[in-house]
Amino acid sequence: MVNIFQPESTDFELSPCTGLTRDSWIEAAEYLMSGIFGNIENIEAPVVMPRYVTKITYPHPDDPEWRFKAEMFEGLTRSLFIAAPLIHIKPDIVLNGISLREYYKKQVLYAVTPGEKNYVFNFSDMVKLNNNNTQSIFQQTVETAALVIGLWLCKEEIWDTYTRGEKDRIADFLRDYATSYTVPQNWRLFNMLDLAFLYMNGYEIDEDIMRDHAQVILNYYVGDGWYRDGQSFDYYSCWAFNMYTAIWNNWYGYEKEPFIASKYEENSNELMKTYPAFFDRDGFTNMWGRSCIYRNAATSAFDGNLLMRNSTVDPGLARRICSGSLLQFLERDDFLKNGIPTLGFYGPFSPLVQGYSCAESPLWLGKAFLCLHLPPEHPFWTAKENNGFWDSMKPGSTYVTVLDGPALCTAGHADSGITELRTGKVVKHRGDEHGTDNYSKLVFNSKFPWEAKPCNGVSAQEYVLRYQSGKCDTEDSDGKDIIANVTFWHGQKDNVLYRRQFFDYDTDVETHWRTAVNLADFVVPYGIMRADKIRLYSYPSRLSLGAYGFPDNGTEIRRLEKDGYKAVVLKGHDHTGREKQMAFTVMDGWRDLELAYSHGTNPDSVASIVPYAVTERTKLYAYEPYILISQVLTKESLEDFSDDEIFPVLKVQYTDPQGMGGYGSVKIFLKNGEVRTVDFYGMEGNLQL
Repeated sequence: MVNIFQPESTDFELSPCTGLTRDSWIEAAEYLMSGIFGNIENIEAPVVMPRYVTKITYPHPDDPEWRFKAEMFEGLTRSLFIAAPLIHIKPDIVLNGISLREYYKKQVLYAVTPGEKNYVFNFSDMVKLNNNNTQSIFQQTVETAALVIGLWLCKEEIWDTYTRGEKDRIADFLRDYATSYTVPQNWRLFNMLDLAFLYMNGYEIDEDIMRDHAQVILNYYVGDGWYRDGQSFDYYSCWAFNMYTAIWNNWYGYEKEPFIASKYEENSNELMKTYPAFFDRDGFTNMWGRSCIYRNAATSAFDGNLLMRNSTVDPGLARRICSGSLLQFLERDDFLKNGIPTLGFYGPFSPLVQGYSCAESPLWLGKAFLCLHLPPEHPFWTAKENNGFWDSMKPGSTYVTVLDGPALCTAGHADSGITELRTGKVVKHRGDEHGTDNYSKLVFNSKFPWEAKPCNGVSAQEYVLRYQSGKCDTEDSDGKDIIANVTFWHGQKDNVLYRRQFFDYDTDVETHWRTAVNLADFVVPYGIMRADKIRLYSYPSRLSLGAYGFPDNGTEIRRLEKDGYKAVVLKGHDHTGREKQMAFTVMDGWRDLELAYSHGTNPDSVASIVPYAVTERTKLYAYEPYILISQVLTKESLEDFSDDEIFPVLKVQYTDPQGMGGYGSVKIFLKNGEVRTVDFYGMEGNLQL
């Protein structure tokens, strides 16, 4: 029997897009908790799940004891994201013969009580174990925030039933983390929630510590509703900053720090203006940024906005996206392994997994279930589902949002329902393929998730540079593949988005000694057209550009040529049987179009194909083609793309008489009558990180 979530309660009048209701969500919560508790033998056992990824994830056999305790705490608190609202709604729920209410009441006390087998160590204990280094950081700090959220969600069922002494024991544990060292980014929010929980429950706190954390978080704001978390932008801005600040406002901020609270609320409302555009017409979440194993936790930002006093989000649209993203994962037969969400995006996928994760880490997706704290009569549950801007789009159109603050650009295609995301302001270490996969792909696609590097010289939605011989910009780069690890943002002008990528960038070498590509791309129906300009300084070299990875479960491949251009069209199905089609067209600047076959590099299917373009440069300081024009189209249908969609360019007009694009504007005349002008002149004066 296929193990997928099949809701018993549906209402396609209230929810015409997904059919899901509040009862459906409760059933989904039980579905996930049943899988978790299928691995828990009795009420004394911790939430430690079976492991199948041991080399990447923690804890490792030689790790200190606190790392094993951290895994235990992650399992307890992250599962509580799902369990707590369920316990509040169904206090007597029993799974695998265990009362959820009694289990979590007991295990929370074990976690904070020295001497107990399931004690996870307070901050002071771990400092002693770590050579008395008071500036150490520990995973438990993260989990304390999940703990207090859970205790708040089932306050009457668990927190209120503790004795005063038990509450004090929990409070002492929380205070030890709340007032101690933390990571200077989104982690400050964990300390803030710990302090706010203590304050809300009558405990004294240091308000200066709280105020310091809160002002720092506020000043990470970059505009458009987004916060900078470290160097990069990703969903942490949504499932941390825009979720935790809303809870903090209600527990503490509105009363004690009204100015900061008002700014958090203002920023949340600003996010809601464009955040729905980050999800596609089915509500799918894009596989982008670190911690993709958290999946639909990205939708928790909608619940965060609904927690604000003056929420502005459309509740019918919010529920449609939340439910669509929930089904994106729960309707797949590879989503669970051993009854718990896999270490992957869909099925297990090691290229995605990061070393700070453990087997229980994916349960962070439980944040999506925090919406269950909203009562049945709340508009989130009673408003009719709608698809927002998707419902009013004209055929052939694309809904584009450009956010200069976080350097993000979304494109929702009316004809396919797919959303594509282009990013900037990315800095990763040289050779960090994992980081560039998460952040530096040229485009991220909601229905064609990013593919790890399939083979030498090829990478999906990335340029790969290989110097063939001679000294290059690094002593050891000869004959090796080099990827772009830094993406600068320039912004959009005349419907063309401009960025720049550097290969092997570091601060020890001036940028003029680094190969770069000036990126210029614009939307077309079903996809993105590129008209990039290469900036090489060394030779001979080979450059490739991959399309998306295509799930290969039996693929029909067609090669086409027209007007001197080449294209390849792939038709097939993904792991779930959904129809898939992709067309990759290469035009000016490219020598040929080839295919790379791979195994184990695609998050959807074991086998995959990556079409890629190739070109070479062999002469020093030669005036050769600079502009590289290509296009990728995608849709979930086997109905043919038209010839004009695959070969949309009528002509390309260059400023220079040689037609190489070395200087001046480049005009691309499309067969639908539109003209796109690409001009990199002056870009040097406004490159943003």
